[in-house]
Amino acid sequence: MRIIVTGGSSGIGKATAGALAAAGHSVLIACRTIPKAEQAAAELGGDIEIRHLDLADLSSARRFTDSVETVDVLVNNAGVMSQTLPRTADGFEPHMGTNHLGHFALTCLLGNGIKDRVISVGSASYVFGRIRLDDLNRKARKRSMFPAYADSKLAIMLFVHELARRGVRAYVADPGGADTDITRDSTGMWGWFVELNALPFLAQDPHVAARSTIQAVTTDLPSGTYIAPRLLKLLGEPKVTKLRKKARDPVMARGLWQLSAELTGCDWTVHPTALGSREGRLWT
Repeated sequence: MRIIVTGGSSGIGKATAGALAAAGHSVLIACRTIPKAEQAAAELGGDIEIRHLDLADLSSARRFTDSVETVDVLVNNAGVMSQTLPRTADGFEPHMGTNHLGHFALTCLLGNGIKDRVISVGSASYVFGRIRLDDLNRKARKRSMFPAYADSKLAIMLFVHELARRGVRAYVADPGGADTDITRDSTGMWGWFVELNALPFLAQDPHVAARSTIQAVTTDLPSGTYIAPRLLKLLGEPKVTKLRKKARDPVMARGLWQLSAELTGCDWTVHPTALGSREGRLWT
């Protein structure tokens, strides 16, 4: 299969890309830093291609999707978490803008070019999230890293729920605790946690944390399934896990989709297997 992995140059994304390439798949790493991706591809080996994609810039997402005809699986893996991030190129709050809206746009722009499924990397932090459709990008609220990150992960859960409702095969893959550099630019308490490695028991190797995503690539479980580690969604073998009600609220999921489409100028209304072409991809 041909598989796109966003953020595949490091951490869980790199481990995912490597495992998929080792299994014989053709992998396209989509990321911001090309030299870093080139180094990762050289280390991993296999059929790996590299292409630039900055999810914090919708024009980058459009250029990327213009270069992709079809793909079997889209793995929405990339993510950010930091107090120091600026708003995105389009003025979005950086966590919501990159983690959710960037991937929303990417998915919709690829549209019917996605032949099999969409996998989005989630997080148990979604339980702390709260979606406010009247202030999705936190213009009226105080900037705060963890609540903004949790909101973006809840948005991802709702996005997958709505994809499944619309007939797209989609899954949430939660890696649990992982030893990655997602908080590398953090300051204050989070910077201290990173520097001291204050929670080493949660620092699973990225290859271990990638198991949920790898499972989601080939699973026959019902669309919309949430796959997470067994122990508190943080450690252990991946298993089917029940989502909180707020992560599968159909009214909120539809409202978030509509707002995301308005903010990004991207939408997708046709089941990917209903057409053998990209005619159903909408640019608004």
